[in-house]
Amino acid sequence: MRTDEVFGISPEVRDASYVDRGELDSKLQRSLRRTKHIAIRGPSKSGKSWLRQKVIDNPIVVQCRLHKSFADIYVDALSQIGIKLTLSESKSGSVKGSVSASGDVGAALLGKIGINVQAESNKGTEKSEKPVGQDIDDLRYIADILKASNRRLIIEDFHYMSTDDRRSFSFDLKALWDYGVFVIIVGVWSETNLLLHLNPDLAGRVDEISVAWSPQDLREIINKGERKLNLNIGDNVKSRLVELAYTNAGVLQQLTLFTLDDAEIEAKTFRSQKLDNLEHVDSAAMEYADQLNPVYQQFSKQVSGGIRSRRNSTGIYAYAMATIIEASDNELINGLSARRIFEVAHSRQDRIQLGNLKAILEKIPELQVDDEGRGLILTYNSATEEVSVVDRQLLLYRRFATVKWPWEDMIAEADAQGGQLDND
Repeated sequence: MRTDEVFGISPEVRDASYVDRGELDSKLQRSLRRTKHIAIRGPSKSGKSWLRQKVIDNPIVVQCRLHKSFADIYVDALSQIGIKLTLSESKSGSVKGSVSASGDVGAALLGKIGINVQAESNKGTEKSEKPVGQDIDDLRYIADILKASNRRLIIEDFHYMSTDDRRSFSFDLKALWDYGVFVIIVGVWSETNLLLHLNPDLAGRVDEISVAWSPQDLREIINKGERKLNLNIGDNVKSRLVELAYTNAGVLQQLTLFTLDDAEIEAKTFRSQKLDNLEHVDSAAMEYADQLNPVYQQFSKQVSGGIRSRRNSTGIYAYAMATIIEASDNELINGLSARRIFEVAHSRQDRIQLGNLKAILEKIPELQVDDEGRGLILTYNSATEEVSVVDRQLLLYRRFATVKWPWEDMIAEADAQGGQLDND
């Protein structure tokens, strides 16, 4: 067995090092048997997707992206079961448009709910098109289709959805619950019961599962993989790996693999192999940070590019980002308040106002993502007015990498221009 079959970040569950943290598997299984929506929250690479893959069989999985509306969820979900949804209007609690079958599976599903259609077909060079549309004016139609599929709907990366769309979808969740459709929401948010904050009517209708790791939980990942590979990893090495993982299972997985690589341990051997030199961990962390360099250079370019593209915006954005990146690990993990950012930034530039600062913090997430709406590193929760780190790898990167962030030059430029600040 190779080390990369046990440790490392992977879209597929690695059973050799998978740990049922706090018996979350059974907790999720219990929630699935109940008439509840389920919210799975935790930082990026914390094991949320592994958890749902381990427990939920053959779901319909929809990935959120920034600027993707809540209505797009229905279009994407139905397309995965052979049904085309064309929306003419959508707002929370109401959907208008038409559905059509794009294959025999979709036609069969529509037939199950009383809509008799024939699917479009293409055979050889002949094309046969038949009327397949059916107007809908109620979310119940979509709920009935999802129920007929006998598959659970999972919404991944819910944090990418805008605040307004999250709120709108939270009201749809109440309607879907009334229709007997129970959804799994997966994402990154810091406060408990986010969905209830968005829509109090969901009280009693949502089970929230937090995927958080204690040091002992993380150590058990190493212990399990160690046994599979016939390794003897010293307690000092385990403690250092856990420390540098920043309570994140994904970071631990990758850092452990890099540490084994540095020690030139690549596979299980008949004779037990020992690893107790901390230099391998620190060397691996440096290598990890070096590999992450393009990610965070792109992050800094995306944010600084967005800052520079806004007229007269070389001041407050830069001061805010400098304050955030210089904050402590605990502040970024647990949530850095807008007021704390204001206190630090205002001490450096007294023209910064709290109201303006909160307004630009709302916009920081959209400055980070690429053209496909991916790449979120930091997020801002307007409900709690806190910034938190979505990608815990950032904490390891800034500890081991030497980098000059571009907003420092922007602050110098703003100061040279008389401290010009944004007004938006």
